[in-house]
Amino acid sequence: MTEVKSGDKVRIHYTGSLEDGSVFDSSEGRDPLEFTVGSGMVIVGLDRELPGMAVGEKKKVSIPAADAYGEHDPEGLLEIPRGEIPAEIPLEIGTQLQMRSPDGRAMPVTVAKVTDETVTMDANHFLAGKTLIFDFEVVSVG
Repeated sequence: MTEVKSGDKVRIHYTGSLEDGSVFDSSEGRDPLEFTVGSGMVIVGLDRELPGMAVGEKKKVSIPAADAYGEHDPEGLLEIPRGEIPAEIPLEIGTQLQMRSPDGRAMPVTVAKVTDETVTMDANHFLAGKTLIFDFEVVSVG
């Protein structure tokens, strides 16, 4: 039986959830996720679990934030004067928007706080600071 090793192309079916049981992503009803082990295509904590596994093997792992999307960085909070935001932009907490970084790249942000004077946008990944639970199965290796 072929064991997964770094550099192998693998396909896995997975469900990713938070500690409270809420699912944030799943391959259910879709093609398996395909990537090269050790290439940095998936989070470190998941990549590290695959070597030594075989096709058909299942595993459930808990991945701390440091090995997933990192800790929540307070420097990722951007306070913007409310008057600089066009009136048609929805400013409900949790709304996901896109801003332009100083170098012109699209940057996803989430509305974190709204006051009469400012709007705080969070540029951290929405899973930053969270422990992730992955339930997965190796579908193919090679």
